[in-house]
Amino acid sequence: MSTTERVLELLENNVGQNISGAYMAKQLGVSRTAVWKAVNSLRKNGYSVSAITNNGYCFANDNDVLSVQGIAQFLSKKSDPGKINIFESLESTNKTAKEFAVSGAEHGTIIIADSQTAGRGRYGRSFFSPPGHGIYMSFIIRPTNWLWANAPTLVTFHAAVTVCGAIESTTEKTPQIKWVNDVYIDGKKICGILTEAVTDIESGGMQWIVVGIGVNFSLPSTGLPEGIEHTAGAVFSEGKPTITRNRLAAEIANRILGDEGKYSRESLLAEYRKRLMMIGKRVTVSGWDEPFEAIAEDIDETGRLIVKKENGETMALSAGEIRIREAG
Repeated sequence: MSTTERVLELLENNVGQNISGAYMAKQLGVSRTAVWKAVNSLRKNGYSVSAITNNGYCFANDNDVLSVQGIAQFLSKKSDPGKINIFESLESTNKTAKEFAVSGAEHGTIIIADSQTAGRGRYGRSFFSPPGHGIYMSFIIRPTNWLWANAPTLVTFHAAVTVCGAIESTTEKTPQIKWVNDVYIDGKKICGILTEAVTDIESGGMQWIVVGIGVNFSLPSTGLPEGIEHTAGAVFSEGKPTITRNRLAAEIANRILGDEGKYSRESLLAEYRKRLMMIGKRVTVSGWDEPFEAIAEDIDETGRLIVKKENGETMALSAGEIRIREAG
C-alpha cells in the first residue's frame, strides 16, 4: 500500500479519535511530513480530516468515500480485502468484472465504482448511477466455490435476500423484493440486481458468474431523472444516513461470500418468498405477446412466479415483467 492508503487505514480504524502526526509516523515508519502530505491528499479526494494543534488529526464520523480501507474494517474473515477493486467511475461494474473474470480473476473478486456512466439493468435498461450516492458492485463467482453457481435464478434470489438482510441488519429499514430481482423500500425501487453467466461450450458447465448489485444509498440534491422520479427511491431517501456506504457494501460482501453455504434450496426460497411484495396482489404481467392481469399467488420450487389469470388459468412464469396494480 502507498503511504496515503496506510494513513487512511489508520484513520479509518480510529474514527472520531485524535491521533498525533508523530504517533502515525512512528506506526507507519515514515516521516511526519509524509503523514502531512498523505492527509492533504486524502482531503483533496473528499475525506474530512481535521487537524488541531497539539491534538493531531481526527477522521470525521461522517466520511463516506468508498475505499478498500473503509470497507475492510467491517469485513468478516471470509471476505478478503485484497480482492476488492474500487474505481472512481466505470462504464459498468459488470462489464469490468467480466473483463477481470476472462483474465482469470479469483472467486470472490469484487469490483466497486463510485459512479457508472453506462450502468445496466435487465433487458439492457440504463441504471442511474450518480457519484457519491450509490453502491455499485459486482462479484465474480466461480462454480467450484459456490453452491448456486449452476442455477443463475437462485444466484439472483440469493443476491436479493443478501441485500435485504444487509439493510435489515445495519438500519431500521424493512426492504421487500419485487420478483425477480428488484429490492424496494416504502414502495420505491432502491436496488437492482443483474446476474450474467458464461458457460463452457465443451463441458456445458458454468465457467463463472458475475453478480451485479446497484444500490441507491441516498438521493442527490438535484433529484432523480425524469422517468424514474416517481418509482425510484433510496435506502436513505430522507434525512442523514445512519451508516456509511462502506458499512453497507461490506455487509453485502460478507453475506454474498459468507452466507451462501448456510442455505438449502428450500430455506433460500423461504427467505426470498417471505420478502416478496406482490404475493396475493393484482399484477400486470408484460413481456409476452400481450400484457395481462393476474393475481400473484406464490413461487414454486424453482422460483417461477405462480399467477392466476382472470379466466382462472394458472401460469408459472420464469421470465417477464411484473407491475403491481394500485388498489381500487
